Amino acid sequence: MQKTIAIFKKEFKSYFISPIAYVFITVFLAVSSYLFFHVFFLNNQADMRGFFDPLPIIFLFFIPAIAMRSWAEERKVRTLELLLTWPVSDLEVVSGKFLASFCFIAVAILLTVTIPVSILLIGGKPDLGPIITGYIGTLLMGGAYLAIGMWISSYTENQIIAFLLGVVACFFFYMIGSPFIVMFAAPLVATLFTYLGLGNHFDSIQRGVIDSRDIVYYFSIIGFFLFMNIQSLAGRKWE
Repeated sequence: MQKTIAIFKKEFKSYFISPIAYVFITVFLAVSSYLFFHVFFLNNQADMRGFFDPLPIIFLFFIPAIAMRSWAEERKVRTLELLLTWPVSDLEVVSGKFLASFCFIAVAILLTVTIPVSILLIGGKPDLGPIITGYIGTLLMGGAYLAIGMWISSYTENQIIAFLLGVVACFFFYMIGSPFIVMFAAPLVATLFTYLGLGNHFDSIQRGVIDSRDIVYYFSIIGFFLFMNIQSLAGRKWE
């Protein structure tokens, strides 16, 4: 655990050493706030559906942009081989990097609390239940996208390729459960696709209902792709 924490601190601090973190947070806040308030004043409703609804699409680009550097940069500057020789397990390295990136994403999401505060200040009375569950769903969805993106990043040293493949992979898991895909599938396959769709579980949580099936799903996706990430590192050691 101490080694995981040490890697976490190192990786988390590295985000704020460069201007990349500040650019990312600024752009994320600007895009999400603009899309929300643009719809908010048109609908004249004191809720945050206009904020949460486009997040799966926004995250398709922002999360892979964070994940692309996790391993691709290590491979490019040839520090991955050095890292793999340290007296730490693959699980500790992957966990430390994932937690650092996840906490960075959480910081960006936390800064959007100015949106519900703004609704309250202008006299709105939003239902806090869907807002709280919406943020929980946002964190879970961000973690799933991140785990997928990190796994993709472990196979290439080119960050652009890691980003593009990460976007494609996340888009696949987002779209697989969409009605457009499901309507062409057989009933049994349609049920499977509906369950695998990232967007379906996010929609369920942001409506204000936390179902254990949605929580299990997100933790399963995160756990599976972190496991695949560990296997990728193990294969690198064998090489």
